[in-house]
Amino acid sequence: MVTWLAEHRTPALDHASGWVSAVAFTPAVVTVTALVMPALVLAGRPRRWREALFVGGAVLAQAVVFVSVAALVDRTRPDVLRLDGALPTSSFPSGHVGAATALYGALAVLLLRSAHGRRWRVPVGALACLVPLVVAVSRLYRGMHYPSDVLAGLLNGAAALLVLSPFLRPRRDPAASAPPGRVPAGSGRTGEPADRRVMVVSNPAVAGPDVLDGVRVMLTEHGYPEPRLTETDPDDLGRSAAARAVADGFPLLVVCGGDGTVTACAQALAGTGTALAIVPCGTGNLLARNLGLPTSPVGALAAALDGAPRRIDLALAEGDGIEPTLVGVMAGIGLDAAVMADTGRDLKRRLGWAAYGVGIVRHLRDRRMRLAVTVDDGATFHRRAAMAVVGNVGSLQGGVRLLPQAEPDDGVLDLVLLQPRGPVGWCGAVLRLVTGRQGRAEQETRPGGPARGGRSAGASSLEHFRGRRITLVTERGTPRELDGEPVKDGRRLQLTVRPGALLVHAPVPAGGRGDRTGGTASRPGTEDRPAAEAGSRPVGAAG
Repeated sequence: MVTWLAEHRTPALDHASGWVSAVAFTPAVVTVTALVMPALVLAGRPRRWREALFVGGAVLAQAVVFVSVAALVDRTRPDVLRLDGALPTSSFPSGHVGAATALYGALAVLLLRSAHGRRWRVPVGALACLVPLVVAVSRLYRGMHYPSDVLAGLLNGAAALLVLSPFLRPRRDPAASAPPGRVPAGSGRTGEPADRRVMVVSNPAVAGPDVLDGVRVMLTEHGYPEPRLTETDPDDLGRSAAARAVADGFPLLVVCGGDGTVTACAQALAGTGTALAIVPCGTGNLLARNLGLPTSPVGALAAALDGAPRRIDLALAEGDGIEPTLVGVMAGIGLDAAVMADTGRDLKRRLGWAAYGVGIVRHLRDRRMRLAVTVDDGATFHRRAAMAVVGNVGSLQGGVRLLPQAEPDDGVLDLVLLQPRGPVGWCGAVLRLVTGRQGRAEQETRPGGPARGGRSAGASSLEHFRGRRITLVTERGTPRELDGEPVKDGRRLQLTVRPGALLVHAPVPAGGRGDRTGGTASRPGTEDRPAAEAGSRPVGAAG
């Protein structure tokens, strides 16, 4: 192979292979390692010093093995024109390949293991994995090694990574393996049960030191030990921190932030046994409101801890240009998404949720969208609407019930179509939202057909539907939002319910609904009905 490669060299390949080999030369490897290790330590996040030792240790370990084996074997290099001249070490094993595997392999491991919520890290990590292979080919091409040499280099680097991998594992809490209520001797804690550990994730933009101090006090009053504190990552709003809580076996995650932070953490907790407790600190705090939590951050935590573990639904959002995303509150297309996209964070910080009023006035005259709606497996029907909102909960700020029948644990999603015509239509829609009143036509409307009394369903200013899967398709690209966060304009938005996906601490709902054992609660009257009956029929259209 080496001879064949030498016979097919070209100036371009000579130049390219030289650059590839350069990334694995000793000066380059030492320089990159010297930059990466302090960067990890200075990042200041938990266990980053372990990651630094993992990188530096892997590079050092493979170097020790390389020098030792090369001295013992002392194999001569291939009998071809060698483009890198005579090197002082022997051919077996390849030091370049071993160093590249240890260094760039370690970087790939760090990138890929923390890629949750950071999609850019996956391709970068994959490229880092390819570096040792490309270096191996370049060393063969340049006549510096036999195939067995580069294979030995790959194995050397991989073995170094394997040996140093324990540095990436969190140090086990001695109390975590003790039976509840007992702590091993020498643990430094007295009476701390293993299943009471708690992590607190805070968004520093909205949760200040006073909030965190109050959270600590409230947790102590409820018998919890000192929590592990961490801040949200600006790249993912806390999703990676929540994923670490799950990986480290924390039974409770307390999230201090707004709906964006809460939803990001909920995405990581979905389908796990780690429970969520919400400390509302943002502008909307819709999920906290709909769970019956007070608006005071510390008061909300007290109410949550005094309540019972309860499983609530989430919704999987999909569409053109949207990665599958779990939604905890609402998702919409049209007016609401345009308003949220135009409402800046500074304005929300100054005016609170009233800041959205500025955007509503600005977009009231926007052209209504042509919308095709499909609920579950029912027939598709069409509307001209200003906006369409699909929600897992029903209340907005000020007690406005946008989705009157929505409950967070009923196993179905609710859809509202807002389609007023002119000032009179807008006034009627606002009046019904504020008062919660529904007229006779709301209970008699059928998708795609006229309501009784000769009134067209399409002429109604508000229509409500329920289903387990709701698909909305527009004729042209339209603003969209997921839990208040604008996403790329598009034509399609589909929401599918994920029943009982999230375990939360919340007050027991009025009437005793909820599940203290963590099971999925179902709304009375829907649990035994087929989807076509329980979900796809419209439940309201206000004229």
